[in-house]
Formats: sequence, structure tokens, C-alpha cells
Amino acid sequence: MNTNIQIDWQSIDHVFLDMDGTLLDLHFDNHFWQQVLPMEYARINGLTVESALASLVPKFESKQGQLDWYCVDYWSRELDIDVMRLKYKNPQKISLRPGVFELLDAIKKLAAEPALLTNAHRSVVDFKFDKTGLGQAIDKIHCSHDYGHPKESPAFWVRFSDTVKFDPARTLFIDDSEPVLEAAEQFGVKWLRSISAPDSRQPRNAPSRFPEIDQFSDIFN
Repeated sequence: MNTNIQIDWQSIDHVFLDMDGTLLDLHFDNHFWQQVLPMEYARINGLTVESALASLVPKFESKQGQLDWYCVDYWSRELDIDVMRLKYKNPQKISLRPGVFELLDAIKKLAAEPALLTNAHRSVVDFKFDKTGLGQAIDKIHCSHDYGHPKESPAFWVRFSDTVKFDPARTLFIDDSEPVLEAAEQFGVKWLRSISAPDSRQPRNAPSRFPEIDQFSDIFN
């Protein structure tokens, strides 16, 4: 576990921020995929929720770490459920992590215009931006679907850097996923920060190899 979260802002030209679990509380996603969607799948298929989960979990696990894992179009086809419609019907638990707008304002003053770098499908980004107001604070949006690979794949970083010009040695990237941060590290991104508790209703993540953020304000002290 690395506890040195301080950042030399004079060494930063580019800032990429994850969405789910970093800017947004991961509780909505965990609740949706573990409870809301299984209940809908059970209702449609005449199953108990327990039987629905027994059917769904292997499907989910088979796609973990792949782009389909994050693709609402894929799951809509696979499960015969309009996943986005179900999200719009159940938006109640979407919330920002504390201090997000203050974080974005501070980054703009100290470094550069922050950009979203997410595995989420663009339709999900639009949905969550609409519900949280994030769209008023972030103009640059990069979705891994546009590059054909998820962020945890080394191939993503190659294709992303071919399109978006940035110096990895002068880039800050904050994400709650260890495999994603490891892929960024392999590509050469120098300033990497993890999130200690992406879901406010769950225990902290296992200790990360990367410096962990509890409160966004900590990286400015």
C-alpha cells in the first residue's frame, strides 16, 4: 500500500478521471446489477430472484475484463432486457462522491482541463451526467468503447494515445480499478491514484499498490 498521495501539480499537464467509483459513488451500479436487474430478469422469466442470480452470475463473470462487460447494448441483447430503460426507471441511488465539483475546479486552476476517461457506454455517461450535473463541469469525454478495448487492456492505451495526444510522464489518472491502473502504469502514466472506498455502502477496497484517496481534498494538501 502506497500512502504518498501528494501530487506535484507543476508536473501535470493532463488529468484523466474515471467516472463510476471515482467521481460517482459505485453504490448505484452495484445495486443495479446485483439487485435491480436480477429482479427484472426474474420477473420476465418467471424465476425466483435466487434462480435469476444463479443464471446471471456466470454470464457476468464470463465477460469480466472485456468490453462487453461494460456494454449496455450487449446485455440488452443477451438478457432480452432494455437495460437503459431499466436504469432510467431506477435512478434514485445515483450520487456524486463528496467533493467532486471542488476537485474539478481545483484541477482547472492548478493543472489543465480535466477529462473523463471511462469504460461506461456513452448512453450511460449521458444518463449519469444528466442526473448529477457533471456535464456542466466536464467537457472532454473519452469512452473506451470508442477505442475497441477496455481501460484494463494494454491495447486500449495504445489506441487511445494514437488519438488523444498526451505525455504519460506528465499525466494524472485517478481510477478505482487496480487492473486499470496497472495497465496505465504499464503504458507509462506516472501519476496514478486509486480510490479507497468507491462504494460508500461497502467496506474499503483491499489495499492498493497505488496511493489511495479517501477525500479528494487530501491531494491538494
